[in-house]
Amino acid sequence: MSKAAAKRKPNTTLRWVLMLVGVAVVFGGVFAIKAFFAKQTNNFFDNMPQPAVAVSSYVAKTQRWTDNGEAVGTFVAINGTDITTEAGGVIRAIEFEPGQRVSAGTVLFRLNTANEEATLNALETSAKLANVQAERWQKLGKDKLVSLDDVQQRVAAAASARAQVEAQRALIAQKTIRAPFSGVLGLRKVNLGQYVAPGAAMVSLQQLDPIYLDFSLPEQQIGKMIEGTAVRASVDALPGQMFEGRVTAVEPLVDPSTRNFKAQATFANPDGALRPGSFAKVGFALGGERDVLVIPQTAVSFNPYGNAVFVISKTARKPGEKDMQGKELTGDKFIVTQRFIKTGATQGDLIVVTEGLKAGEQIVTSGLLKLRNDAEVTINDAIQPSADASPTPENR
Repeated sequence: MSKAAAKRKPNTTLRWVLMLVGVAVVFGGVFAIKAFFAKQTNNFFDNMPQPAVAVSSYVAKTQRWTDNGEAVGTFVAINGTDITTEAGGVIRAIEFEPGQRVSAGTVLFRLNTANEEATLNALETSAKLANVQAERWQKLGKDKLVSLDDVQQRVAAAASARAQVEAQRALIAQKTIRAPFSGVLGLRKVNLGQYVAPGAAMVSLQQLDPIYLDFSLPEQQIGKMIEGTAVRASVDALPGQMFEGRVTAVEPLVDPSTRNFKAQATFANPDGALRPGSFAKVGFALGGERDVLVIPQTAVSFNPYGNAVFVISKTARKPGEKDMQGKELTGDKFIVTQRFIKTGATQGDLIVVTEGLKAGEQIVTSGLLKLRNDAEVTINDAIQPSADASPTPENR
């Protein structure tokens, strides 16, 4: 019997089962340990105290504003044109310097009139002869020596000759080109001895004082914009300077394609600083003072889905709350909550809040990108963003 037991084959299936069980126990233990450490790590980071973010703050306040408007416009000369000639000819004389100020009636160009003057002499001679003949036939008519019809023909011929003389003088006058109004000349576009055709531009003439400013406004303001409204304008070419004018005309027609209407203001421009064609930023007061809630524009996160601010509130700390170094924290803490608001008009650095905020609430004005809901903050107002309704930045 013992010999039969000695010759028994080993149980292979049992060995495989025991080996698999052992492997499962080993790997299970490894994964269990790894999962334990991962959970502990996640718990640590989830409960790790976040450092407080340093921000500046502003208390929403009520201010009294007038209803102001803004627009963009273009300066336009009251009188401005390219000087042309009614009659063609060769330029005989140029009697000005580019950029020169001229008065109305000043001679600018003279065209060659030699042929026209010769024709004028001939016409004047013919007119004198026709006039003498008319006088003689009138005397004969009084004596009944010629018919009345012959007398009238001679008188008409004399009048026609005189008209031809005046027409020739007018043609010669057209070849003396004068300034139609007072203004400043530009660069000449023709040269001495050049032939110019009728209607060809020869030089620009612009009247600079006073000067118009044309700008457009939405149709909702057509009842508020009236003649006499004070207007302020600034141009990029003259930084830091503000020019004052008044509305002198309002277009009665609203453009159906843009739903805007045009207004025109007049500005004194004695030194010619404002030039036709210049782009201008326009500001004006429409009256009607009202109380509005304002905050700095830097406090607002402008988003396609809505504008928001971070409101600061004070809360008590939890017992045993610690910082990142494990030191226990005491006292109250400041946290922020994001709140959506509705905004209105702007003036300088300030913007009106029409809904979502109350006067006296404290909001964050800088460091918004580092914040999230319920984040802790520390307030440092030593350096504040500009919050002025009429800022005057330095020109550096």
